[in-house]
Amino acid sequence: MPWSWRYENVDGQSVAGPAETFSSQADAESWIGQEWRELADSGVAQVVLVEDDRVDYKMSLLPAD
Repeated sequence: MPWSWRYENVDGQSVAGPAETFSSQADAESWIGQEWRELADSGVAQVVLVEDDRVDYKMSLLPAD
């Protein structure tokens, strides 16, 4: 089952981002751990981890208040 990230702005609308796919959840999470700062700098506010068409979870890239 392929894993991928979906990228959203602060309003929850989809925005462009790298079209990477991963063979495992661990690989996807490792990648986002390395790339999240660049994504946030480019306007991505949150990411959604997807396995095939199933949403696993959402994660904010914004700093905590």
